[in-house]
Amino acid sequence: MSSPAASTVSPQSTLAQDAARLHAHGGPVRPAEIAVGVIIGRTSEFFDFFVYAIASVVVFPALVFPFVDPLTGTLYSFGLFALAFIARPIGSLIFISIDRNQGRGAKLIIALFMLGSSTVAIAFLPGYDSIGVYSIIVLAICRILQGLALGGSWDGLASLLSMNAPKNRKGWYAMIPQLGAPLGLIVASALFAYFLHNLSADDFFAWGWRYPFFVAFAINVVALFARLRIVVTPEFQRLFENRELQPEPVLRTLRTEGRFVAIGAFVPLASFALFHMVTVFPLSWIFLYTNELPARFLVFETIGAIVGVFSVIASGILADRFGRRTLLAACALAIAIFSGFAPQLLDAGSVGEATFMILGFILLGLSFGQSSGAVASNFSQTFRYTGAAITSDLAWLFGAGFAPLAALLLASNFGLISAGAYLLSGAVCTLLVLLINRRLEVREESVVD
Repeated sequence: MSSPAASTVSPQSTLAQDAARLHAHGGPVRPAEIAVGVIIGRTSEFFDFFVYAIASVVVFPALVFPFVDPLTGTLYSFGLFALAFIARPIGSLIFISIDRNQGRGAKLIIALFMLGSSTVAIAFLPGYDSIGVYSIIVLAICRILQGLALGGSWDGLASLLSMNAPKNRKGWYAMIPQLGAPLGLIVASALFAYFLHNLSADDFFAWGWRYPFFVAFAINVVALFARLRIVVTPEFQRLFENRELQPEPVLRTLRTEGRFVAIGAFVPLASFALFHMVTVFPLSWIFLYTNELPARFLVFETIGAIVGVFSVIASGILADRFGRRTLLAACALAIAIFSGFAPQLLDAGSVGEATFMILGFILLGLSFGQSSGAVASNFSQTFRYTGAAITSDLAWLFGAGFAPLAALLLASNFGLISAGAYLLSGAVCTLLVLLINRRLEVREESVVD
């Protein structure tokens, strides 16, 4: 076991050994390989996320909450869904300590094994009819473990990619990790659509829904290999030694860089609120309030996610031309306009649903593609790694954790227009925080001058 001091003086003792056992050649890794590793890692995380999210709508209300009506069961299911976002910051606290004492290789192995194991464990979940309330308890524990593991899966590779980007390509490199979201949704939606379409309702609820959770474990293994390969890159070693990718205590980071953490956590609220408004929430509304088959709507989601991939790529081009924060502000304004009419399209038949999904994923890709690290450059070198991790955790908690629950609760009681009002609140918050951040920067520049 290495001490904190040993980790600081000789980071290769843990990092290089972990990766060397997997890749004996130990040669340098090109930036393209870093990008591939980042995309694979993020895709695996989002695949786990979307597999659980889809099951929260089409499986868990009937399997775990059969004693209540479908709407109430879905709301309860979304309550469990939020547990991972609450647990995620706690996971960061735990795994940053493991990172400091045992090295990043050990941290990633533990976190990704926990993520894969807790996800695949859900595949064996007995229903309420079999074990009663223990079914709810087991599902809640697995969801909490997923959140803890997601907090530990932060590896700094997105920061490494960004820091190696040319000055005129920052937006392009920033969007690369965000591709994991639409790619993960494509795989998860396509899998569930396949099983829903080809199996009878009895077979799907008996065993078909469980297969995507098995796939999640296999994808996590691939992601682990890809990430461990990169921790031995010369760039990673240099940045680690320069403290740019070295974990710092969370409380110390908050005391020193708390302002940037707060700003970074609230800047992406518009894109994170939209994230669930075009993925989880519409599926729940279609499933509960229309006669449309969920398999068909999941095909819409898959097509929308494909559009989202191209939109994320476009965000990198636009951010490099016009500036990342300018793009985020423009997207927040567009999302505010979108919130005024778009949710009602879900009640307008197939054409309305398709229009909602396509427009939603275009806006989501443009905004989400640049939402990560919008103010990460503000962090000082020493606190960049930990500050970025905490900021990500809090952004997901505030912007996404309760979004499906809040949107469905509002829409079921006050109509779809109220879900639009929820989305509008996220857009307004993003615009206000960007304005506050800009004024703070101007004030600091005037003080320096």
